[in-house]
Amino acid sequence: METSGLLLLLLTVARSLGLPLHTGERSQETDSWLLAEKYLRRFYDLPAGLQGVGKSSDTIRQKVREMQAFFRLEVTGNLDSNTLELMNMARCGVPDVGEYNLFPRNLKWQTTNVTFRIVNYTPDLHKSDVDRAIRNALNVWSEVTPLKFKKLHEGIADIMIGFGSHEHGDFNPFDGPNGLLAHAYPPGKDLGGDTHFDEDETWTKDSSEYNLFMVASHEFGHALGLSHSTDPGALMYPVYSYAKGFPLSEDDILGIQSLYGPNPNPPHVKPKPVAPDKCDPMLTFDAITELRGETIIFKDRFYWRLHPQLPEADQTLIKSTWPSIPNKVDAAYENPGKDLVIIFSGIKMWALNGYSLVDGYPKYIHKLGLPKSVRKIDAAVHIRDTGKTLLFTDEEYWSYDESRGRMDSSSPRSIEDDFPGIGDKVDAAAYHYGYLYFYHKQVQFEYSFSARKVIRILRTNSILNC
Repeated sequence: METSGLLLLLLTVARSLGLPLHTGERSQETDSWLLAEKYLRRFYDLPAGLQGVGKSSDTIRQKVREMQAFFRLEVTGNLDSNTLELMNMARCGVPDVGEYNLFPRNLKWQTTNVTFRIVNYTPDLHKSDVDRAIRNALNVWSEVTPLKFKKLHEGIADIMIGFGSHEHGDFNPFDGPNGLLAHAYPPGKDLGGDTHFDEDETWTKDSSEYNLFMVASHEFGHALGLSHSTDPGALMYPVYSYAKGFPLSEDDILGIQSLYGPNPNPPHVKPKPVAPDKCDPMLTFDAITELRGETIIFKDRFYWRLHPQLPEADQTLIKSTWPSIPNKVDAAYENPGKDLVIIFSGIKMWALNGYSLVDGYPKYIHKLGLPKSVRKIDAAVHIRDTGKTLLFTDEEYWSYDESRGRMDSSSPRSIEDDFPGIGDKVDAAAYHYGYLYFYHKQVQFEYSFSARKVIRILRTNSILNC
């Protein structure tokens, strides 16, 4: 077996986002740096000889900065909570910096007719479900390239696919449940292109455990020659996430087409939107809400989480946190008295208690007393001082009395008449200490609730320190 020209791509999953607290002499800070050293050795080429030197090492701090730059975090070299949280997230084990060290650039198959064979099957799913997940994962890439994939039932295929646990025949053992999830080899001879899944994990066709289609789609990207993307919305982003629909972003498509070219007869596919840049001067918000002292801002398939004690906003896929909530959030608000956050998408609404979904949802928005002619909520905000929640739709707003559980009889009312100076449309709204903050397009209006006038006009993303 040739060992040169092989690169193992490992998908590492840490189910807990928090760090374990150890008793005894080691402090939590020491544990954090030990975790960071292990992570940086695996993904950022930290020399193994530096083990144990911790935060005193300039080399380790430089590697932390490289990791923070890759993930678009604030680059400090310190192990802040956002950095540690990312180090614990489910991810693929290919290094994030540099290229395939042992390979020429643009490593790819020299033919557009690639064969694959499923050597064995997981008992977690019906055989037909495995076949479907693998075929669909390969089709993801064939839809945007000239690649065609032919299934073999015997013999050696370009991409040999199998399930195994611990040492499974390639001298790259898995480590049991909730550790290494899968690995794959880039195009080449022998093991090149082969993709293996850890049988000690639980494989599913939904979001309940590890979705085989999503993991296979990512791994086949590596098996075709792709490295990682820095776009959090890309399938080839290092961190694992589950989402419905076509999984490729523009970044994934550009990457694979740079190797194989476009599909000469492309089907109609809609790539995922690129992850929004918080400092884009044209940035608009979909929704904003408080959640137990944090601020949650929704945009496309993502949300930013702002905490008063954190200098930078943390960007996350909606589906990574709430798989059952749609990718597009229209409006959201917090009712702190009930410790609930209500999220609106289309004609349905969901309720959160903390970060947990409340049973019995989704419900139709018309349960609030809205007429059936209202098909979506543009913005929502709870006025803590009055106990009323304002729901904005088109050029009007409705006032919902939370204590009585019904709409005020005066609803709906004109936005332009009751909130002079902000126009007649609202994308998102928030309330803090007597001031309403209305967001529309690239503008944020700071509005005095008592004086009924606009106090300041800011950029929408000024809340994100831009």
